[in-house]
Amino acid sequence: MTEANKVAVVTGAGSGIGKAAALALLKAGYCVALAGRRANMLEKTAAESGTGSARATFGRVDVLFNNAGAN
Repeated sequence: MTEANKVAVVTGAGSGIGKAAALALLKAGYCVALAGRRANMLEKTAAESGTGSARATFGRVDVLFNNAGAN
């Protein structure tokens, strides 16, 4: 299976490390579902990715980058 076939979910994808991870996975060819609390920040990350809209359903998850939370 190549990266083009893989699906990743990134939490905290609206800013910081989560955003960087989401953009890096997209650049590597993954299908990426963005998750976070602030829809406007997620929309900005999606716009920055340069890709079209995400598929409604991926059918599976190959990578979960669970970045959300506070220290």
